[in-house]
Amino acid sequence: MRLKDKTAIVTGGASGFGRGIVDKFVAEGARVLVADLNGDGAAEVARAIGGLSAGMDVSRDADWAALTAQAMDAWGRIDILVNNAGVTHLPMPMEEVTEPDFDRVLSVNAKSVYLSARHVVPVMKKAGAGAILNVASTAGVSPRPRLNWYNASKGWMITATKAMAVELAPAGVRVNAINPVAGETPLLASFMGEDTPEIRAKFLSTIPLGRFSTPEDMGNAACFLCSDEASMITGVAMEVDGGRCI
Repeated sequence: MRLKDKTAIVTGGASGFGRGIVDKFVAEGARVLVADLNGDGAAEVARAIGGLSAGMDVSRDADWAALTAQAMDAWGRIDILVNNAGVTHLPMPMEEVTEPDFDRVLSVNAKSVYLSARHVVPVMKKAGAGAILNVASTAGVSPRPRLNWYNASKGWMITATKAMAVELAPAGVRVNAINPVAGETPLLASFMGEDTPEIRAKFLSTIPLGRFSTPEDMGNAACFLCSDEASMITGVAMEVDGGRCI
């Protein structure tokens, strides 16, 4: 029960890595607000775990204002924020990615972290405590070709994590990131371009441990970094990648 009585917001919590984080947090005693663009999916997960839900677009300031107000009305505090929601563009030469796709990737993967800080950081500062976890990617450390602007957005998130950690440390707020490798999530087919046994084998050949990341892997890492066990850890971008970035 490492998160007993903690309160947590998890964006993109209706599926994939986000769902794995939600399930682990609940198993360890946290109360969770599941936020997702798929509001029905978020509500379904919330019913399963006895938590709260919100349909939201993480790239919209008004949605963050409403989400923060919902959490504060329900709990009176926000102990943990997990910025997990993310998107990618399809693999292609960098110059062929459309401007709308570029804007979408940067809005969801980067602007969302800025917007979350505008609303959640003041709550944590006032409390003098809090843990923020940004779900970045090995793409921000060891980029794959043809995913250029996705790679860049995750590199931005890693740098933002370190900058946030330095600034917020005196306020008692820790900020870390995890860097998953590709996993069995709704984004996998988008990363690969198409989902075939041959392309899966090619991806797996770059991962020394020989398997994709799982939602459970992400839940375990997230739980540790957001728990009091990690009270001396801030500004870290932990690779949960089976060795891909070695």
